[in-house]
Amino acid sequence: MPERKANIDELAVDIKIVERKLEEMNIKDLEIGGMREFKPNSPLALAIFLIGLAMSLFHIWVLTIRAIDPWYFRTLHVVFAGVLLFLLIPGWKQKDKCRVHVVDWIFVGILVAPAIYIFIDFDEWIYRVGVLPTTWDFVISLMFVGAVWEMARRATGLPLALLTAAFILYGHFGSYMPGLFYHRGYNWERMITYLFSLDGILGLPTQASAHYIFLFVLFGAFVESSGAGRFFVDFARCIAGRYRGGPAKVSILSSALIGTASGSSVANVVVDGVLNIPLMKASGYRATVAGAIEAMNSSGGQVMPPVMGAGAFLMAEILAVPYAKVATAAIIPALFYFLAAYWMIDFYSAAAGLKGISREDLPDFRKIMAEKGYLLVPIVVLLVSLMVFDWSAYRAAMLGIVSLIVVSWVKPSTRMGVSAIVRTLAKGARGSMEIAATCAAAGIIVGVLTQTGLGTKFAMIIFNYSGGNLYLALFFTMIIAIILGMGMPTTAAYAICASVLAPALIQMQVPPIAAHLFIFYFACLSALTPPVALASFAAAAIANAPSWQVGWQGMRFAIGGFLIPYMFVLGPAMVLIGEPWEIALAVVTGGFGTAALAGSVQGWLLTRCSRWERVALFVGALCLIKPGWITDLIGAIIMGAIVSLQMARNKNPVYATA
Repeated sequence: MPERKANIDELAVDIKIVERKLEEMNIKDLEIGGMREFKPNSPLALAIFLIGLAMSLFHIWVLTIRAIDPWYFRTLHVVFAGVLLFLLIPGWKQKDKCRVHVVDWIFVGILVAPAIYIFIDFDEWIYRVGVLPTTWDFVISLMFVGAVWEMARRATGLPLALLTAAFILYGHFGSYMPGLFYHRGYNWERMITYLFSLDGILGLPTQASAHYIFLFVLFGAFVESSGAGRFFVDFARCIAGRYRGGPAKVSILSSALIGTASGSSVANVVVDGVLNIPLMKASGYRATVAGAIEAMNSSGGQVMPPVMGAGAFLMAEILAVPYAKVATAAIIPALFYFLAAYWMIDFYSAAAGLKGISREDLPDFRKIMAEKGYLLVPIVVLLVSLMVFDWSAYRAAMLGIVSLIVVSWVKPSTRMGVSAIVRTLAKGARGSMEIAATCAAAGIIVGVLTQTGLGTKFAMIIFNYSGGNLYLALFFTMIIAIILGMGMPTTAAYAICASVLAPALIQMQVPPIAAHLFIFYFACLSALTPPVALASFAAAAIANAPSWQVGWQGMRFAIGGFLIPYMFVLGPAMVLIGEPWEIALAVVTGGFGTAALAGSVQGWLLTRCSRWERVALFVGALCLIKPGWITDLIGAIIMGAIVSLQMARNKNPVYATA
């Protein structure tokens, strides 16, 4: 018990250091820093604890025991999250972090009052909303829309708030817009009440947040509280730590495991990076490279099944398919992402002469499996529930939580009693408030797109500007998704892009699931992309490295991740659309393509590459990545030729499959 407490205290100190550095860099993130701090036994601390506990119990009750009308459930989901957010996140910089300003209480009232109003007048309200609203309907809806806008501003900063405001103005003033952006315009009463409906704020994004994302955030909180997160890192160190570039390869495994419980690249960096970045630096990695590798691997945690990022649940809702189908389709692209990361790290380590962690400094595998191996059981339960039995996402998450509580009782060091469970339920609710705010704001944008018809027009706009060329359309989609993702969380960026960009790709004969995964990938990778690269900035803070350099190095190491979405759009076999032989061929050629790409970027394959070999490897990688037997054959010939030349040049190549 003392050893576990020391480990947790050490990790907490590291995270506090990261929070302070991120604050100094003026970075606002959803998971760390920026919240008010209250005295443990103060009335406000108790109130927030009880609200969080009530929110978790309410969601568990509705999702597993007794369902209620979507109007009630989704409204209360937003209200619970909003109340916590207004009490915990200040709307402006303030010196006294123990004080809730009167403006915050006003916003709480503005958010709660509309919920009370529609519950009282529900039978009449649902027939008037967005069609023939009364004055009171308009006032109440305006209050709710305004409160959600402020929630988004506090949770994510100005970009999402400004974008939301721009769409609201477009809904009213659309009659003044040129060309395809023109629409007849809606009066304020009809538009604002429409936004406070199941087609607006309470639409698909909020449905995904309330039905699926909340319980997986709660699962992540239980993983953290039980100490399973630290076990995942130790497990990964045992598996990969002794090989060339070991600490960086540890980061691949631990990021994928932690990503199963967290849909946030920055959260992955903070939990995983405080352990792995110092190990990488101690093994000889430059600070900028250590931070870049951690950011790359942590961003990949969002695309790794079974849980992936929160946006994947929204994807299942939009596509109207079981979540398991989305997770299954994402398996091969995710494996390619981490395979590309593996080759990048391995070839960089070989070129730089880096070694693995000495056996003496590694945890004993048998010992940690004997002591804490049982903590893998909830992950297995989650996988089997989603992939084998095809159960609903929230049912699988609930089973994961229950199994984690049960297995925690195997050892006193991880045992979760009633008080620990209650604390985790309250803490998990706080972890969901920013995602709920993001989804609610995304609902405003989706509502305007639906009401004005701009969503379908966007498909025409992209089609026209690309001239019907799929490659140009994919490039435009990538740029828009990255730009949107730089200023807002992945879920919001995906929700908006999925509404306005996916229809254009689908019209160009891209399979729907491939089109949505393409958008989702680039929304996730925006966390790596300067000038606003939150995952890279968090890793830079831990590595004591310049954030800008870490950002560019992260893009360089993750170049495979930027090409993989093109691979599964051009070759749908990668998302399991096609014959078994097509899928097998895509896996084999794509795997060799990732190795060729890494060799080109890092200048190493079996030995150091000359300049022309690097160029040839890049051409070969593109050929192997593009589907088609002719390009595959060209790529294989190029790669085979370079391998043969290097073997002849160096009869004892400094290479081992590590």
